[in-house]
Amino acid sequence: MIRLVLRSVPRRYEPPAPALWRGWNRDSNRNRLRGRIRSAWLLSLVSLVSSNGLAAQDAGAGVNIKVNGNQEQGLWKPTWIYFGYDEPNHTYSPNAKKLLGELAVLSPVPVYIRTHNLFTSGDGSASVKWGSTNVYTEDASGEPIYDWTIVGRIFDTYQELAIKPLVELGFMPEALSVKPEPYRHNFPEGPLYTGWAYPPKSHQKWADLVFHFVKHLRERYGDVTTRGWLWEVWNEPDIGYWQGTRDEFKLYDYAVAAVLRALPGAHVGGPDTTGPLGDSAAEFLHVFLDHYALQSNYATSKTGAPLDFVSFHAKGTPSVENGHVQMGIRNQLAAIQRGFEIVTSFPSGGTLRSSWENPIQKAALPARPRNILKALTEMARCSQLIRRS
Repeated sequence: MIRLVLRSVPRRYEPPAPALWRGWNRDSNRNRLRGRIRSAWLLSLVSLVSSNGLAAQDAGAGVNIKVNGNQEQGLWKPTWIYFGYDEPNHTYSPNAKKLLGELAVLSPVPVYIRTHNLFTSGDGSASVKWGSTNVYTEDASGEPIYDWTIVGRIFDTYQELAIKPLVELGFMPEALSVKPEPYRHNFPEGPLYTGWAYPPKSHQKWADLVFHFVKHLRERYGDVTTRGWLWEVWNEPDIGYWQGTRDEFKLYDYAVAAVLRALPGAHVGGPDTTGPLGDSAAEFLHVFLDHYALQSNYATSKTGAPLDFVSFHAKGTPSVENGHVQMGIRNQLAAIQRGFEIVTSFPSGGTLRSSWENPIQKAALPARPRNILKALTEMARCSQLIRRS
């Protein structure tokens, strides 16, 4: 157990004015916010270390940590640039725009936002773990009808706030699902994984949807902008989010081929599984990487699949102790390490790199993160990304 002696004068965080997001000076506002939260983040990090009794520490040893909040050694470099949520329609609501703008200001580089349900059918209304864009329907003869109205509102918001999307290609439109009914869930009542979680009745129609979606975004926002985004297929296919079989790899192959056809040079990746600390998730990640490296591509018939980054989720085991939430990062760090070990067991064809801080200026990734403080900052992301060069 780590004992703490904290000597600090924390400053109160003051949120930016609501009018910040129009006509604001990004650098000056970011510096002001950094100053307001510097001590708060420092104390949070120390508390994070102390609350979990890191495995590397002898349970009988005591460690005193002193923090002098009146002395500055430099700016804290944020590593939290990836955020996500289920409900895409909240993106353009006033409160969500305010929150997303605050996240953008806190980062020295553009933050990445990932949302579910970009392809989900519906009227654009939101509920818990639900959202929709209605990008795809079919006419009476089965011909596709594409509608980018709601998608435009979502991505226009990202552009307005200088945010980069980590574009999650999913979920399955009602007209494409092999089991469309029931479709909209009512979480937490009833089943969560309904018609949107099933494979497409036609992988070619799925690929066409992805192609026209990416083509539309490229035409709307330009080559330079869209090539700076990240593109991935589905979410947590190792659990109920995917109600098919391992033909999720077929879904991946067709989607990625369509992305690259519409936007050559796009950064594509996956599989965005759950934390590989569990054997099932670890096995799925391993089989996916085996497909990427060695197996026949469903869409191109070539060996392997394009993969610019590997993504998986690594979540802690939070608990409430004496009225306070303890994040429980032990499992999170263990999941990250096991995921790294799985990824680095495959030939990379280049140097594997991590993108914890800046996906453009990236730092080399060791096979096993040994420095615990570095690992603590690395794990601050919810979705762990490993980029290839």
